[in-house]
Amino acid sequence: MSNLVNFLKQSDIFYQFTPTQLELVANLCREVVFDANQIVFQENSGSKELYVIVQGEVDILINRGTTGSLVKNDTVVARLRRGQSFGEVALVDEGLRSATARAAQKDTRLLVIPRDKIVMLCETYPQLGYRLMYNLAADLAMKIRNTDLRVREQLLYKPAEK
Repeated sequence: MSNLVNFLKQSDIFYQFTPTQLELVANLCREVVFDANQIVFQENSGSKELYVIVQGEVDILINRGTTGSLVKNDTVVARLRRGQSFGEVALVDEGLRSATARAAQKDTRLLVIPRDKIVMLCETYPQLGYRLMYNLAADLAMKIRNTDLRVREQLLYKPAEK
């Protein structure tokens, strides 16, 4: 368990958690191993877990074919690495996944944290809940900024179509 606590301490989403808070979160975690190209979750599926990458890399893909084309056209929009989290929107919204997550390497190890258990932990320990939601907001803000920069780059530097 102490290895798991040490790993969680290094993950951005658990930044500034106390050792006790890290231990409480570690008790909720389940480790899962994926092969290269194995789907973690599919776009438009239900969202009930938060994932943290222990080892390997995860590609986040969107299907551009859902915009009207009949051809499935998956595009990698991000590659996540050790210590990064994904699926975090499931903590605030049990809606549908907006992208597909796929293991990019053999033996990709993920921690899976069920939404209902982490939410109950946040309600039971408000300081832990505040810190988690603060870190989640900071992480999502960074992802939004990066996406904004990529969109701007595409709009400003892409040659005009005739």
